[in-house]
This record gives sequence, structure tokens and C-alpha cells, in this order.
Amino acid sequence: MLRPPTAPIAEFPVSGSDAGPYGITCGPDSALWFTMVHHGRIGRITTDGDVTSYQLEPASSGPSTITTGPDDALWFTEFRSHRIGRVTTTGDITSFPLPTPDAGPFGITAGPDEALWFTEASADRIGRITPDGDVTEFPLPLSGAFPSGIATGPDGRLWFTMNQANAIGAIGLDGHVTVYPLSVPDSAPVGITAGPDGAMWFVEIGAGQIGRIAPDGKIDEFALPDPASRPHAITADADGNCWFTEWGANRIGRITADGRIDEHDLPSPSSEPHGITLGPAGTIWTALEIGTVARLTPR
Repeated sequence: MLRPPTAPIAEFPVSGSDAGPYGITCGPDSALWFTMVHHGRIGRITTDGDVTSYQLEPASSGPSTITTGPDDALWFTEFRSHRIGRVTTTGDITSFPLPTPDAGPFGITAGPDEALWFTEASADRIGRITPDGDVTEFPLPLSGAFPSGIATGPDGRLWFTMNQANAIGAIGLDGHVTVYPLSVPDSAPVGITAGPDGAMWFVEIGAGQIGRIAPDGKIDEFALPDPASRPHAITADADGNCWFTEWGANRIGRITADGRIDEHDLPSPSSEPHGITLGPAGTIWTALEIGTVARLTPR
């Protein structure tokens, strides 16, 4: 069911239009931290709109997704430099090269074990890095799967999307991987998050659907009103809902636990929304590739 939008949206310029704000997360300092994939920078914006950014070396490193680590620093993937990066809230940056050449790290999340877990999209592996930089890699049972988003589940496993395998995976802390195929060919799942209902919620950019997978592997899928909307990233709020970006439709959507959907048009046309996160006071923040960050305030 589609319900009319009710939430106001504000946009804040954070970079040039070619910098490509991409991943975003709420930091331990209650500011929003985001990646600029094309300029190799990490940005920070306060809830008042004050912006700071930090340059990576090389500028072509391709920072993609970002999360808060157990050490209260921000951790991010460098897709083109094949490294995991760390930036403190004061702007000190460290990068850790991966053992596998050309691994293409993409998704990253804080695990249940005081480490960061990440996907290696180009190497069909899941990686784990401790706060002091020790890396372990676990191979997937599929080739060419392109593992993408990753999130910690309520069952203590790390759940991830396999964009080119049309499947959802789960890996235990012991490295054991379980694969759950999706029913729709070329669904191309990307973002994934732990929902407030004890399940994992994910987006299918190729099929225009939102998916839900229970810890036992049962999958439900919900079609969006626009099948070409290309949902990209997803995050949960504290009220039992999940919020997602519609990269191809210039919208932010919300889905309830029972599958009801509403959508909110972004103010700027063709803004290309990518990452999305829950911010302070229940606000929803998204990174727009045109060089802005948007804040949606639910009513």
C-alpha cells in the first residue's frame, strides 16, 4: 500500500557536484560522516550543517561505505585502493591494505566481536579486521557473487547481499557461510540492515523490491510502486520501520514491518540518493551524489 508523504526534507551542500557523496553513517560525536567516492575524501556534517572534510591518499582510493567501529572511530572501505580505512573524530586517518590483491572492499559493519566485517566484492570473500589492523579473510562458496552490503544480525551472524548471485548470505564468526537464493532473477540485492523485528531487510536494485529474511532463511519480498526505482541502501529506525533510498526515482522510502510503503520525493531533481542512516533525534540522513546531504524529519 502506498501512503502519501508527510515528512519535510532539508538539503545541505557538502561538496562539488563531481565529488560523489555515497556512504553515510551517524558517528559517535552525533555528526554525520560520509564518503566522497570520486574525490577520495571523508566528510563530516553536524546537525547544524557545518561541514569538514579530510583528504585520502591517493585521491582515487574510492571510499565507499562507512560505519562506526568499536573504538569510536569511523571505518570505511576503499574500493579502488583495496584497503580498509579508519578516521578518528579529530581527522587522523590510517589505511590498512588487504592480503588479497584487487579485493574491492565495499560494505562494512561493526561485528558482534569487537571487530569490523566487510565484503570483498571483487574477490568473493568476507573480511574481518580488528581495531589494530589484523585482517582475516573467508572465501565464499560462490564465484562471481559480488558481495556488497553487510550488517550484523540478531543471531550473531554477519548477513550480506550477493549482488550478482541473486542471494543473501550469512557468515558465522567461525567463517561458516550459508547461502539463501532469491526468487527473482537479476534482483541484484545491495544494501542490508538489521530490522527492528528480528529479521534482516534488504533492497533489490534490479527488481525494485524490498526484501525481508528471517534468521531461519524465510524470505518475503515487497514490490515498490515503481519497479524501476532502483532501491540502493536501507537502514532501520527506532519505531519499527526501515528507510531506503530509491536511486533511480529520486526518493526516500519507508516500509513498515507489515510491508506498507510510503515515499518522499527529494527536493532536487536527479539527486541520486545512495547511502542512508538514522541520525540524531530520529532523523533520516542520506548522501546525494550531486554534492549534498539530505535530512528527512519523520512526523
